[in-house]
Amino acid sequence: MNIGLLGYGKMGKAIEKIALERGHDITLKVSSSTKDFTLDSIDVAIDFSLPSTAVTNITKCFNANVPVISGTTGWLEQYDDMISLCSSKNGTFLYASNFSLGVNIFFEINKTLAKLMRSLPDYKTSIEEIHHTQKLDAPSGTAITLADDIIEQTNYKNWSLDAPKQNEIGILAKRIENVPGTHEINYDSEVDSIQIKHTAHSRQGFALGAVIAAEYVHDKKGIFTMKDVLNIS
Repeated sequence: MNIGLLGYGKMGKAIEKIALERGHDITLKVSSSTKDFTLDSIDVAIDFSLPSTAVTNITKCFNANVPVISGTTGWLEQYDDMISLCSSKNGTFLYASNFSLGVNIFFEINKTLAKLMRSLPDYKTSIEEIHHTQKLDAPSGTAITLADDIIEQTNYKNWSLDAPKQNEIGILAKRIENVPGTHEINYDSEVDSIQIKHTAHSRQGFALGAVIAAEYVHDKKGIFTMKDVLNIS
């Protein structure tokens, strides 16, 4: 495939390396200094840009009939608009808050544990996430996905970065130099605690998942998730 990288920072460079190793070509690289670009040379776009440019990039792909996957977070208040636009354009779109194959398995473990804990109100739920200091949004999109999945399975109503109120999941977001990404779910009671945790050792897992997702969607139409890519029912 000819792949366009919409965002050529550390993630973009990691994706480029994996894509080339898997036999693909990178025929477009869009960085923060790129003033304008066309999508004529690509079969699929991978967007790891900035929250301020993600919607513009995704819209441009839909208008050019180019399949696009996006791992940019911090723009999701417009997610429903992008889904509607994709449908109206008969386009192809896959968004994931995290493309790591391991994290997407972790999402499923989190849902299962939340179901098991639903009838045990003595356990209080919290989430801790740690990322590198260059990450612009907090909490991470992955932490929000984890929280939303718990809320869907339990009596929690919301999540909060500040002191959580009753029926809110507290999220603690830490920024530490050179940490690719760590997410921990905690269930604490007076008698014991239960934790599940995913720790990324490098960006390679995110990059590999993004390229595999691009391989999956490039010849399809519709709206997809990583559950489709991993064949998780």
